[in-house]
Amino acid sequence: MALKEFAYRGKTLQELQKMDLKEFIKLLPSRQRRSLSHGFTDQQKILLNKINKAREGKYKKIIKTHIRDLVVLPSMIDLTIHIHDGRTFVPVILVPEMIGCYLGELTYNRKRVTHSAPGIGATRSSAGVQAK
Repeated sequence: MALKEFAYRGKTLQELQKMDLKEFIKLLPSRQRRSLSHGFTDQQKILLNKINKAREGKYKKIIKTHIRDLVVLPSMIDLTIHIHDGRTFVPVILVPEMIGCYLGELTYNRKRVTHSAPGIGATRSSAGVQAK
């Protein structure tokens, strides 16, 4: 059984990486298409410059970002980006299946709520339990 080749809307990863941005935008869903057609913010441009330098081998540091509203582009694939979740930077390895997602979708920014045992006086049955 052979591995399935990755394709996004009928295009292979190599074809996507060769496309210019205007052609790639046409393949995206409407929300991502709309946000990219408005252009990049200054902070997004700084991040994209770091990504391009990392691709060329000129940027050796860890890529950390607070930007969660940037769409994953084909040029970002196979990089590890540390995305801020509100408390820490979470390392995320970008794989081809993430193309078209926002960076914020790739990390959780809320902790799961877990409750401990009920306290004294919380229920009628706890009235008989002695406080230590």
